[in-house]
Amino acid sequence: MTSRRLSDSRPPREVRRRVVQPARLRTGVQWSDTCILNISSRGLMIHSGKPAPKGSLVELRRGEHVIIARIAWRDGARVGLCAEDRVPIEEIMSVGQSQAFRLAASDGSLVERRKQPRPASLDARLRGRALEFLAAGAIAASLAGGAWATTEQAFARPLAEVSAALGS
Repeated sequence: MTSRRLSDSRPPREVRRRVVQPARLRTGVQWSDTCILNISSRGLMIHSGKPAPKGSLVELRRGEHVIIARIAWRDGARVGLCAEDRVPIEEIMSVGQSQAFRLAASDGSLVERRKQPRPASLDARLRGRALEFLAAGAIAASLAGGAWATTEQAFARPLAEVSAALGS
């Protein structure tokens, strides 16, 4: 009887929509893949391989939608998130099905930066690696030359004495 009275005093729980949607989760400075298992207007349940401690603030990205949430509970790899703002359920569930949800770039064109190839300026990393490899090769060659010269000097005198003793 008392349990019935307690359950009557709570507001009814909001209906959760069961889904299986891939997303990205940022905890601190680390990003990881996660999966949204259910969603409501105030929170989500996700499956994450690297869950953060209860009470931590996380960022969840699904398409262009960013959800800032606090971890309410953890049960193994399942994590309950309580969102700071209302969650646009229908928009998140339909990501990838419509162009209407893409963010507009500063010039007004619709762009999703993660779907475009990296700019050529990032090839500087490859040039830097090649330069580092060449520098390491030059250092190794100069050390080998120094070792050869030292070895030649060390053996030159004894070999000259042996050659003189043999009468050549």
